[in-house]
Amino acid sequence: MRIIDADAHVAESPSLAVEAMQRWPAHVTTSTDGRPRLRIEGRYYPEDHGPGAGVPVEHGLSTAAGLNCRSADGVLGDADRDHIDTMVLYPSLGLCTPTLEDPEFAAGFARLYNEWVADYCGPTDGRLRGVAVTPIEHGQVAIDIMREAKGLGLAATLLPPALKTRNLDHPDLDAFYAAAVDLEMPLGIHGVPGFHLPKIGVDRFTNYIQVHCVSFPFDQMTAMTALVSGGVFDRHPGLRVAFLEAGVGWVPFFIDRLHEHFEKRGDWIKGGWQRDPQEYVQAGNIWVTCEPEEPILPGVIEVLGADFIMFASDYPHWDGEWPESTKPLRTRADISDDARAKIGGLNAQRFYGLG
Repeated sequence: MRIIDADAHVAESPSLAVEAMQRWPAHVTTSTDGRPRLRIEGRYYPEDHGPGAGVPVEHGLSTAAGLNCRSADGVLGDADRDHIDTMVLYPSLGLCTPTLEDPEFAAGFARLYNEWVADYCGPTDGRLRGVAVTPIEHGQVAIDIMREAKGLGLAATLLPPALKTRNLDHPDLDAFYAAAVDLEMPLGIHGVPGFHLPKIGVDRFTNYIQVHCVSFPFDQMTAMTALVSGGVFDRHPGLRVAFLEAGVGWVPFFIDRLHEHFEKRGDWIKGGWQRDPQEYVQAGNIWVTCEPEEPILPGVIEVLGADFIMFASDYPHWDGEWPESTKPLRTRADISDDARAKIGGLNAQRFYGLG
């Protein structure tokens, strides 16, 4: 069975930050408190105090013995130890890109990151595949950079769960979605607390662990509501979107909740969604990642099938299970071998268009 990690992360080397500071000294500086984090446009990344606090940067990575995430060769060795053949690498620091406010700087930083991650993954013979960032708040340039990222061989483009003043069904984003379909570029929705994205529900908490409990599922529910009920998949039926890092247990509940509202009050959203929400799963618009130890996984497969679920490790973050993240997938007896193969790698191969 080929195992593809559909949502791992790259721990960017200092070279990326150094290059950014050299290119944009007015925008990117080191922390003034002596901690290993950056100030970008005057904001700390991560911001680990106050409402919606992010993880303290010193505690973001797994403490498992032998973790070697600071180079591509180290990541490949860690992948071998965990029986992973291919890893799709979402950003860490690069998650800041959708929040950058200065248009010229945002475009430059996105291009720098995309070139950096393409170079990072290039020598690995396709085992590491980078995910692009783009300044989604800034219109046409976001499309141009996504197109360039496709040319760099990046596997998907990152999208935040919501923009600062707009949801993901805003008409201004239709040109971006149309371009993603034309490029056959899948979109991965990934939030992160403490990175100055909209605070969806987490504004009530200042403790990072409480924030972490709430932020990822609330983010993904917000994004799915916008894309489904806002008619985005109807306007762009070829669009492929993955809802990441919230597990899979929430999906049947939320699809059913959307179904009830579609059935009883769907006509209240003018120009909104045209089909039962479950049909977007069946049509290949909606994909999700799972943690393979989730006890509810067999029930999700029973209700919605196994064709839209992808394995994810969240490597090398503190809440992942490396070096045993694939063990439940490989050994649990309550899912079929057919479902195991789909979740383990076949679905991610289809979603990301991997060879």
